[in-house]
Amino acid sequence: MKLKSNHYYIRKSHRYLGLLLGVQFFLWTLGGLYFSWNDLDKVHGDHLRAERGHFPASINLVSPQVVLDKLKASGGLDSVMSVQLVEIAGVPAYQVLYFSGAMDHAGHEASGHGNGHTSSNLKVQLANAESGEFLQPLTKEEAILVAKGHVTNPQQVEGVEYLTEVGSHHEYRGKPLPAWAITFSQPGNSTVYVAAELGTFQSIRHNQWRVFDFLWMLHTMDYAGRDNFGNVLLKAFSIFGLFTVVSGFVLYFVSSPSVRKVKRGTLKAN
Repeated sequence: MKLKSNHYYIRKSHRYLGLLLGVQFFLWTLGGLYFSWNDLDKVHGDHLRAERGHFPASINLVSPQVVLDKLKASGGLDSVMSVQLVEIAGVPAYQVLYFSGAMDHAGHEASGHGNGHTSSNLKVQLANAESGEFLQPLTKEEAILVAKGHVTNPQQVEGVEYLTEVGSHHEYRGKPLPAWAITFSQPGNSTVYVAAELGTFQSIRHNQWRVFDFLWMLHTMDYAGRDNFGNVLLKAFSIFGLFTVVSGFVLYFVSSPSVRKVKRGTLKAN
């Protein structure tokens, strides 16, 4: 039985790898075209965001220490991560991130087991920066006001959703929860996400971003979470793609007329 040459196996491998990788190469090219032809700032929705003002120098604020003392008095303050002055629907507020020694349902310090929290539990407290009074997480109405304040010429509110969890493919993935999702008819069928406990705007998503995000998933081949650029599937296709290109060069040189002439001359000499 005649053994098949290396040229035959290279040609077969190149053909089937080309079929396998052709669709992905097309998707990579399609995504690359979309990425390069779109302004990334517009994809992020920067053009839809209203310009934010600043607090006047005449503003009368209480010291953040007033808020911290109240947290200490409640027995819920171990250490402070940050204190930030933010605006919540036109009201200046302190946003305090702190660690608390939480208590379980029985009133004892939690050990990290059962229903209790760990003793290093990151929490958020909002407080009116003019009075020092604690503020509750944003209500639906307050979240809508915050969202409208961050969008240029907001139109009719199409829907409001309260999010306590999101999937790995959700457009609000990887951001603080719980959050309010406020969708406007215009501009750009945009959805503004506002963190309920932080009291602040987090992101804006619109149709252009959604197309970008879908093509990004196809580009990274991360079909589990979209953002992992080092997943095994992408690495495998990259190696197969390199092998396909190299095998194509090998076939070209092996099949070129000059190479065939050399082979025929060698056979005649023998």
